[in-house]
Amino acid sequence: MATLSENQILNALKTISVPGSTEDIESSGLISGLAVRDGLVQLSINCTPDKVPEMETFRENCENKIRGLPGVQNVTVVLTSERTNEPKPPSASTAQGQEQVIPGVKALIAIASGKGGVGKSTTSVNLALALAAEGKAVGLMDADIYGPSLPRMMGIDDKPKQIQSKKLLPPENYGIRCMSMGMLVAEEEPMIWRGPMVQSALQQMLTDVEWGTLDILVIDLPPGTGDAQLTLAQQTRLTGAIIVSTPQDIALLDARKGLNMFRKVSVPILGIIENMSYFVCPHCKEISHIFHHGGAEQTADQQGVEFLGAIPLDIEIRQTSDSGRPIVVEKPDSALAKTYREIAKSIILGIEESQTGPGPDIVIE
Repeated sequence: MATLSENQILNALKTISVPGSTEDIESSGLISGLAVRDGLVQLSINCTPDKVPEMETFRENCENKIRGLPGVQNVTVVLTSERTNEPKPPSASTAQGQEQVIPGVKALIAIASGKGGVGKSTTSVNLALALAAEGKAVGLMDADIYGPSLPRMMGIDDKPKQIQSKKLLPPENYGIRCMSMGMLVAEEEPMIWRGPMVQSALQQMLTDVEWGTLDILVIDLPPGTGDAQLTLAQQTRLTGAIIVSTPQDIALLDARKGLNMFRKVSVPILGIIENMSYFVCPHCKEISHIFHHGGAEQTADQQGVEFLGAIPLDIEIRQTSDSGRPIVVEKPDSALAKTYREIAKSIILGIEESQTGPGPDIVIE
């Protein structure tokens, strides 16, 4: 089968005129991003907010034209604006008028960190497995487009498969359906994408993936407060967010920034986890607080959110994650696995409390 190319996409789109113009989309300079990879096509069209109504039909026409090309497995076309306004909480009219339900997903939680290197992805994977061990149907989505680590940590080599509905069926391991950009590209291949392409990829992983019936979809966010965080916070109705931090002051400073970002966009905070909280010497059993200790619990108290628990710095957590058999499944009866299970129980309680309050089910714009 011939490889689908960007030129084929652009040539096909030349037959569609931009509203109010005789030019095609390429000639008009409205393409802000185009990516073609393994039959998956993502196209971003630059559009000012006042033009959205008349451009929506054009967007649909572009999507249908691309979908009809040989070799296309899935396509997402989005309208984007390059304005960088400060994020605002979603309004009631937006929530009711522009959002679509993610079929079968009951709760959507984001695992976030203010900075990299705090063990957020390792925590996300083990928490997803711990939630599953508590009897929940769990999915796991890797929202770190630039540095995906989910495939290796979950021991997944398979690629998602296309099903009759044109959606992608995510690979599964340890009873958890998983989706990551790392499943679509070579492990060492960089993703050199601008912001609109990140938005398109995240939207596709949420709405064009057959997640099935899930109690909880866990989303492992990249570090910081950038495009991925804002896309998910503003375009989805997150049940809640969990902040992961080490105890050191510089990490906690960034953790507070991440927490306040979610508050600005009206996402409930389910709690804070202190990772690499302490080190237990395997020989003398002495406890050392390498990165300080207790800072995350103190921050949780100051911010008025729950402290979910402390996870030690332990070589077994690193080894099992690197091998694709995380500690919760490799050694389910260990003290480390039990720590993740206890945190998972607290998260389940937090989700239940959040869902008993006012507000519609999880939706996406």
